[in-house]
Amino acid sequence: MTHLTWNSQLRDQIAWHWTEQLRDRLDGLTDDEYFWEPVPGCWNVRPRGTGTAPIQAGTGTVTIDFAMPVPEPPPVTTIAWRLGHVIVGVLAARNAAHFGGAPVGYESFEYAATAAGALAQLDAEYATWLAGVESLGEAGLARLCGPAEGPFAERPMAELVLHINRELIHHLAEVCLLRDLYRNTERRAS
Repeated sequence: MTHLTWNSQLRDQIAWHWTEQLRDRLDGLTDDEYFWEPVPGCWNVRPRGTGTAPIQAGTGTVTIDFAMPVPEPPPVTTIAWRLGHVIVGVLAARNAAHFGGAPVGYESFEYAATAAGALAQLDAEYATWLAGVESLGEAGLARLCGPAEGPFAERPMAELVLHINRELIHHLAEVCLLRDLYRNTERRAS
């Protein structure tokens, strides 16, 4: 039996999910699916100035709908919105805080105007995250997260890695479900 480390276990958990259950399901994502709003009032990624939410974040020509406090009940979000959240809030912000990535925030990010562009952003941020986790080694997993993680600053990096793994599995499963719903809705409408 090979020597297993916690670092390899944490990386393998998300890498297996990415390779075996997720990434292939995102291939072929169309712009129609990416922007599809299954119900009225969805939060989406859209051209600046055309959103329905009180605040639109992002500095580019495409921006993400967002409001604080989040309305009750929270709005349904599109594939574009969910990918934007994963790319920025789950991965890029952590890559910037812990692995030398460029500073990023919801209000400053250049959101993708196409499904292909969003998938390229997702792939790049995921690769940076996975390499960053690998670079931690065993000792780095025990290191405290630090101020970038706010109230979780005193928690070990291993806890952050587990949290990000859960976030990726959770939100990207939602993206896959929305794709399934889109395909079923399109077939019934034809």
